[in-house]
Amino acid sequence: MALSGLEIYKLLPGSSKDPAEKAHGNCKECGFPTCLAFAMKLAAKQADLSSCKYVSEDAKAKLSAAAAPPIRLITLAADGREVKVGNETVLFRHEKTFYNPAGVFVRVLDTMPAAEITALAKAVADYKVDYVGMSLRVDGLAVECASGDPTAFALAVATVNAAAALPLILVSEDPKVLEAGAAKSSGSKPLLCAATAANWEAMAPVAKAAGAPLVVRAETLQGLAELTEKLVAAGVEDLVLDPAVRPFGASLAALTQLRRLALKKNFRPLGYPVIAFPYLGTAEPGMEMLLAGQQVAKYAGFVVLSKFEPAEVYPLLVLRANLFTDPQKPIQVEPGIYEINKPTAESPVLVTTNFSITYFAVANEMESSGQPAWLLVADAEGMSVLTAWAAGKFDAEKIAKAVKGTGVAEKINHRKVVIPGHVAVLMGELEEELAGWQIKVGPREAVDLPRFLKTAW
Repeated sequence: MALSGLEIYKLLPGSSKDPAEKAHGNCKECGFPTCLAFAMKLAAKQADLSSCKYVSEDAKAKLSAAAAPPIRLITLAADGREVKVGNETVLFRHEKTFYNPAGVFVRVLDTMPAAEITALAKAVADYKVDYVGMSLRVDGLAVECASGDPTAFALAVATVNAAAALPLILVSEDPKVLEAGAAKSSGSKPLLCAATAANWEAMAPVAKAAGAPLVVRAETLQGLAELTEKLVAAGVEDLVLDPAVRPFGASLAALTQLRRLALKKNFRPLGYPVIAFPYLGTAEPGMEMLLAGQQVAKYAGFVVLSKFEPAEVYPLLVLRANLFTDPQKPIQVEPGIYEINKPTAESPVLVTTNFSITYFAVANEMESSGQPAWLLVADAEGMSVLTAWAAGKFDAEKIAKAVKGTGVAEKINHRKVVIPGHVAVLMGELEEELAGWQIKVGPREAVDLPRFLKTAW
């Protein structure tokens, strides 16, 4: 049963009657001003017990339930690549942040020809797209037994492993099939899917022998809770929930209820990540990806796609990347001087902020134009040009400091710099900060930079 903040506080050094322990009370080393503040955060699942160096072993044992994350962390691994899901503490990312992005997997049927399995596995493994400085990739493959034959399934798993060292989900409700597949996954940690009310007793030893997490499947939340309690009692603690609902409305309702029960009610039998299968069996284009997007946002831990279409996967991965960035820490690039198209001493110097989207908008336009330039990126704490200017993070002093600090003057034989059109108001102040430099005001939009440099530089 979860402890309240005050109950937790009574077990921390700040309230101890032992002088040795009391001496460490309110030490602030945990990052909070008092033991009481730390206890309140611990009760709200917004802090880790490990942050307190001085809590006694006896207190640690009593606080284990309160310290445990409301949603268990599940890790899949293969050849150095890992997929971690769970450990989430909020319903909405603006409350704090989401930590572990939903794992995106692609289904492989064991009835497919070996050559087709190999080609699909390699295509998924090789897929990689750069997005504002981040590498977007599919996380793994879900091998599903459509044949019903353990031998055919084991062969399909072996074929996938030979083609691509990716984390795997093994899908079948037959314990013998999963046992055969797990035997071909030695050296990795797959996810076994799925235990049901009919087979859980046979599935438990398979998961324990493989050291693998296990999916629990039931059509009701009560059914899921009953199964997780039975499996935990049988020694299987790493679990993933499948509420066995597929349509848009039912999926949204089930996944939201599971998240709320875990976070708001601290209901341990449902405190596990969720797996979702967004294929609806409809021929209508795009519906699977729409449902997958909904499930990534609310609140799947694993999403298994029925097919691999790069043009459809890309927007899903972009959505995931945007959802799982810290809203209080914008995506940003390292401040400094960047070379575009092999600039020379005669090339222009363009100034912008270190907000990733701003940087890539400018860099991509310049690269595609073929015109060489020096791109001077000023530290604006990851804000866009106008936002940073309004917040006082991108002013004449900051720009001048960037010009002087990067040594760009040593790379050019002119003294001209182009500032974004949105901050033309800084021109006069910047001329004072950079004596001897000519300040030119560029266009407001990055797309107009190539034409501006051809006509106004």
